Amino acid sequence: MPYSTLGRTALRVSRLCLGTLNLGVRTSKEEAFALLDEALERGVNFVDTADQYGWQVHRGFTEELLGEWFARGGGRREQVVLGTKVFNPMSDRPNDQGLSARHIIAGCEDSLRRLKTDWIDLYQMHHVDRSASWEEVWQAMEMLVAQGKIRYVGSSNFAGWHVAAAQEAANRRHFLGLVSEQCVYNLVTRHVEMELIPAAQSYGVGILPWSPLHGGLLSGALRKLEAGTAVKSAQGRAQVALERHRDAIGQYEKLCADAGLDPAEVAMAWVLGRPGVTSVVTGPRTIDHLAGAFRALELRLDDAFLAELERLFPPLGNGGPGPEAWAW
Repeated sequence: MPYSTLGRTALRVSRLCLGTLNLGVRTSKEEAFALLDEALERGVNFVDTADQYGWQVHRGFTEELLGEWFARGGGRREQVVLGTKVFNPMSDRPNDQGLSARHIIAGCEDSLRRLKTDWIDLYQMHHVDRSASWEEVWQAMEMLVAQGKIRYVGSSNFAGWHVAAAQEAANRRHFLGLVSEQCVYNLVTRHVEMELIPAAQSYGVGILPWSPLHGGLLSGALRKLEAGTAVKSAQGRAQVALERHRDAIGQYEKLCADAGLDPAEVAMAWVLGRPGVTSVVTGPRTIDHLAGAFRALELRLDDAFLAELERLFPPLGNGGPGPEAWAW
């Protein structure tokens, strides 16, 4: 397993990050534990979750599941770089959401309790809160760092200018600030290339792409639909995007088939190879899905194949960062 440093920190994380959105919801508890054990055995030391995950059962369910896994011992917690998130509503109460200092601190305490741990390695803001000043946010985060409850702070679903504003505010306070940004990034969703990734690279913020397969769209969706085996690719973001990208997806699946490659592994390999990417969040439901992610780590796409991918899924505007992407 290759490792990268997380942004400008000295913290080393595996190039694959195990996302937990499916665990205990689309898997049983024992299947989830088996996936976590297999990933850890194969060198994955980075696990990502969120306070709201498992909402289909109840909010906080996935953190509770991870807490049970950690409690099994065997050095599980000590080996894992653990990320979780705060922002989304955890109840109907008005202050049980957002990025107020009150909710950040209370949310951290609740996550620690559910996760059965004394510290969170990467505490991520799940979305920007336009009603919260950065002074308030950083005051809360500084307190949690000083108390030893979190080690680093990350963001998720931020725009480029949010990363810049957040980091400049942290710099004024002589605080480390953001070390990572978790964003949706894949062949069909390349908006982050224009401003977010350039901003992150400028500030030494590591990029952690989520949904590298766009909810299953890039995993052979047309083939699976025809065979009646589609699960995620038949619903949600994949289902919506399929109608817009059906022709390109058809050509993509043929391109992969002609090369003897699995579409999901190609999509994952493409994201892993993008500039600024530290680790890719993969959310397997099965051991086979996890094995495919490992194969993607070894996959090297040649220039001709990459050129075909660019033709099928072109970047926005002229490609690359702004303003050149749209102005020249």
